[in-house]
Amino acid sequence: MDKIMPNRLDRGFYRYQQEFEEKALEVLRSGWYVLGKEVEQFEKEFAAYTGSKHCVGLASGLDALWLAFRILGIGEGDEVIVQANTYIASVMGITINGATPVFVEPDAFYNMDANALENCLTEKTKAVLVVHLYGQAAEMDKITEFCKKHNLRLVEDCAQSHGACFDGTMTGTFGDIGCFSFYPSKNLGGFGDGGAIVTDNAKIADDMRMYRNYGSRKRYYNEVVGANSRLDELQAGLLRVRLKHMEELTEERRRIAKRYTEQLNNPKLELPNIREHADSVWHQYVIRCEDREGLMAYLEEKGIGTIIHYPIPPHLSDAYAYLGKKKGDYPVTEHYADTVLSIPMYNGMTEEEQDAVIEALNAF
Repeated sequence: MDKIMPNRLDRGFYRYQQEFEEKALEVLRSGWYVLGKEVEQFEKEFAAYTGSKHCVGLASGLDALWLAFRILGIGEGDEVIVQANTYIASVMGITINGATPVFVEPDAFYNMDANALENCLTEKTKAVLVVHLYGQAAEMDKITEFCKKHNLRLVEDCAQSHGACFDGTMTGTFGDIGCFSFYPSKNLGGFGDGGAIVTDNAKIADDMRMYRNYGSRKRYYNEVVGANSRLDELQAGLLRVRLKHMEELTEERRRIAKRYTEQLNNPKLELPNIREHADSVWHQYVIRCEDREGLMAYLEEKGIGTIIHYPIPPHLSDAYAYLGKKKGDYPVTEHYADTVLSIPMYNGMTEEEQDAVIEALNAF
């Protein structure tokens, strides 16, 4: 058997190859490549999929985040509460606008510890950025209640949670703005960079359309210093193809995760749990191991690739040295960073590959 990679994107392409190729040719032959009917249709379809009133396509998930805070007017002197164990892009969405991230520890499900939010509150707190990490919905009842109680804005980072629900409501629709990435490795991945926001607020959607296009609603009339952040026609068309198959793609990931959870049995490994009322779309299947380096080397020898999501928490990265945080400030986050490991999980993974991963992990 070939080496089992932590993620494979080619299988997802070959499964719907004909549809993807037909759509690509259709867009190429149309002669219209930016902000056309594919983007318009994708925005309608993705809004309907999430249960939102509006969707605005953007160039990336990071753009979705920083533009969300820009439009909400959050900047210099404001604080935003965000979990400490997230990918650095979440934090960049806050700091690009001059606002200050206030880190909160994660819970046992790798998501924001909703019970610790009160401790992070100051008179400068303006918003909460909740990240639905690894594909599992965070504890949204408590988080939305906290935001309402303190009159805070709520932004959701759904880069890894396309289709995940809490209490039957889809992630991205609880707060003011839901931010999505369509990077190729995401559950709803394109074939290049791409992103979007969803919202029920017509003014936010309208402002986002202006901001993504150089701050202009009407050509050459610029109201603000905006950005060039547009989902292109080709990506939108290809995303429309994948969106049609999201249900079966998500079901397949759930089946793989179920096999892992039922058949992995090694006291050295800590398996992921699912919170009551939440579900996961299994963007990653993340285990923990105290001897992670040993485990990775052993799996590599067996031809099984793994990835660490994420080895360096944002508060310890060089980029955020100016915040003055040090090792030991967020012990749960730091322990996760030292022990988490994402094992192979992708659409098109064969049973033989799953068996090999399970067997190797059980024998470690």
